[in-house]
Amino acid sequence: MKKAVLAIAGILILVVAMSGCGYNSMVKLDEDVKAKWNQVETQYQRRSDLIPNLVNTVKGAAKFEQSTLTQVTEARAKATQVTVDPDKLTPESIEKFQAAQGQVSQALGRLLMVTENYPQLKATEQFRDVSAELAGTENRIAVARKDFNESVQVYNTKVRSFPNNLMAGLFGFSQKAGFKAEAGAEKAPKVEF
Repeated sequence: MKKAVLAIAGILILVVAMSGCGYNSMVKLDEDVKAKWNQVETQYQRRSDLIPNLVNTVKGAAKFEQSTLTQVTEARAKATQVTVDPDKLTPESIEKFQAAQGQVSQALGRLLMVTENYPQLKATEQFRDVSAELAGTENRIAVARKDFNESVQVYNTKVRSFPNNLMAGLFGFSQKAGFKAEAGAEKAPKVEF
């Protein structure tokens, strides 16, 4: 009987000790990182959905090299094929996702530069509307990425701090990767007229 009481008391002490181990807060932070990642993907999807409208508007108003439109369309297609599992936010998977989205950004930049040669295109209401939507989406992407990186920082701080790091290792919580600046981002883009 005494052994049973001691076993029950030991289990109760273990449960109380485990309640303060940070497991629940790590789960909460992990879910926050996943939710923020979903917002990043949502904003990139929004951009991807706007691209056909932009391409069709430009196609209808300007007759210029087909290769630019093809590059934008191909970059969009490749970017939509790259997905990242929120449970596996490794530096490699984030880098692969970021590279695919970077190709879209570069292709869109080329497309918008080419449209400078078509003043009647810039004057059309449809082009202005789609361009404004695209600019707004780029801002939303920047905010979503910032929020995601902040969430990853809070999560990584939690799982690396003592004594949470012991529990994190025990329950399989590992560090997550965030977004980094793209190569060449430190250089301002060259604008020519």
